[in-house]
Amino acid sequence: MTDLICIVCPKGCHLKVDEENGYKVTGNGCPRGAVYGEKELVNPTRVITSTVRVEAETARRVPVKTNGDIPKGKIYDIMDELTKVTAKAPVNVGDVVIKDVLGLGVDIVATKKVTA
Repeated sequence: MTDLICIVCPKGCHLKVDEENGYKVTGNGCPRGAVYGEKELVNPTRVITSTVRVEAETARRVPVKTNGDIPKGKIYDIMDELTKVTAKAPVNVGDVVIKDVLGLGVDIVATKKVTA
């Protein structure tokens, strides 16, 4: 039995996940908590938020994030990829900075507008 705190919403339900009985989840206040509890033990994923360099007079870095979940084990590999990138201003919210990062089907997108 594994204890988790659900992070799907601000409620923070205390989950118990029984690995020996098909990852049965208890303690969840909604169906999303049950999905989260099982997924966290079977295939944990995360959304990465970070920054990349930007060529602009108004900023030195631009905040970015993945536009979907990535496997938790790939976080450091993606962070390495972010160190190799320099965006060129102007950058708009939602602009793709890295397309299909590491072939995972997830893009790295800008989360702030940076003018030239």
